[in-house]
Amino acid sequence: MSDGGNGSLLAQPLRPPSAGRAAAYAGLFLLGALVGLAGALVQAAWFPGGLLLALAGAAGVFLGGAYALGGRGGAVAPAAGWIVAVILLTTTRPEGDFLFGAGGGSYLFLLGGMALAVICATVGAGRQPRGDSARLGK
Repeated sequence: MSDGGNGSLLAQPLRPPSAGRAAAYAGLFLLGALVGLAGALVQAAWFPGGLLLALAGAAGVFLGGAYALGGRGGAVAPAAGWIVAVILLTTTRPEGDFLFGAGGGSYLFLLGGMALAVICATVGAGRQPRGDSARLGK
């Protein structure tokens, strides 16, 4: 199957996502934000078990989104929601209150969650070619 050197067989135009897929991405974004909020509360309450629980929940929603939507975008959507929620919780208010303390657990939660987001988006379920399997020895 030669394409004549112009790459026309490999290049396919990009299509906008369907309404259901866009709704799934929006739902995963909100779920990621909810997990970020819950993790922010849990990680400081039961250190170090709460930190591990919060990071496990974040990894679960990132990787679960990748598998549910069958691509890396499914991991990126909840990761974006998680990061937005956690960053908004770290900002100080005019009253001087903020949710995160200056302890090591807070920094481990922030940096560990971001690292998990990158890992799950990179290693998560990538798109696989459709069609018959190409296993040798069949």
